[in-house]
Amino acid sequence: MYWTVNGNGIVPDTFTVDLRTDTISQPTQEMRDVMGNAVVGDDVYREDPTVAELERRSAEMLGKEDALFVVSGTMANLLAIMVHSTRRDAEVIAGDNSHTFRFEQGGPAQIAGVQTALVKNKADGTFDLDELRDKIRVDTDCHEPVTQLIIVENTHNMCGGKVLPLDWLESVQNIAREYNIKVHMDGARVMNAAVYQKIPVSEIAKYVDTICFCLSKGLGAPVGSVLAGSKSFIEKARRTRKVLGGGWRQAGCLAAAGLVAINKMIDRLEEDHIHAYRIAKAIDETGSKIFSVDLSTVQTNIVMVNVDRSKACTKEILQRMATVLPQDSVRVSLKCSSRDPGLFRIVIYWEITEEHVRAAIDKIKLVIREFDSKCTREKRKNMD
Repeated sequence: MYWTVNGNGIVPDTFTVDLRTDTISQPTQEMRDVMGNAVVGDDVYREDPTVAELERRSAEMLGKEDALFVVSGTMANLLAIMVHSTRRDAEVIAGDNSHTFRFEQGGPAQIAGVQTALVKNKADGTFDLDELRDKIRVDTDCHEPVTQLIIVENTHNMCGGKVLPLDWLESVQNIAREYNIKVHMDGARVMNAAVYQKIPVSEIAKYVDTICFCLSKGLGAPVGSVLAGSKSFIEKARRTRKVLGGGWRQAGCLAAAGLVAINKMIDRLEEDHIHAYRIAKAIDETGSKIFSVDLSTVQTNIVMVNVDRSKACTKEILQRMATVLPQDSVRVSLKCSSRDPGLFRIVIYWEITEEHVRAAIDKIKLVIREFDSKCTREKRKNMD
């Protein structure tokens, strides 16, 4: 905390806590050091040894034959869709709240020419297996597209960082094999899932044909994701990556940070989970009539805070949390995000310390008191 002197005496300056997302995480000092000393080459010619090592280590960790370093999770998912969709009338099945459907600009339709059939995501990130069966179209007549891929997301972003149960993944795999179609996992935060379930990430990846994970979220690398699968799949994905403009040159500088991410940053994700739960518990303990969190669903580094829209506006709440008024006893600017009007999201990453957590809790409690008091006053006014 920093302090300044003004006309009213010594007061603390604003302390900013940014919990909008884990993509804003900065690389560690070790990552910065290895980036400057990385051995590099032209990766389009497959001559970058550091990229090759990142891909080898990632494939080994995931239990897959091969892997490909790409610029982002969005590119990784699009590559998977394009490679798995081997015909012009292809259709993929995805959750209606999935990242690939909601937040990747309609890439399957816009670029891949693939239609998406939606199944309704449950609160835990899964979807109904009977509904999945009903959506599959493989022995269709000439009027219908043909299902070639099922996409699952783990952890599930918009369901609050939920971890997909292994038995459910196995059921999805069995259904896919029955119809001879593939399963891809958008595993942007799958390392969080593995840490939560206390299992090697390969135990999760074995239930899908292909999987990607993000280096630049909870793992702290500056940029990049890894896509993994069979050797033939990755060979096709490498070629397809080029037409999307994703051919790396001396990308070893970035891959070096990725190696630090997978070697040093996975086990510590549990600390992020603990911090997220502490904030969620503090919100729950306020007993607010406007703000609520289901503690039983807080599993990893994401907290979804529900807002009673009949009593408060989420946008107004976010603005208040980010604002420090002259009279505020809590000198904290807390940044959170919202994709849906009835909730806002808190995301933890490696740079969030105990001090940040305490500051965030203090500011949230202050805002809750304000909004709850305002609601009570308005209720009394209406009664009068």
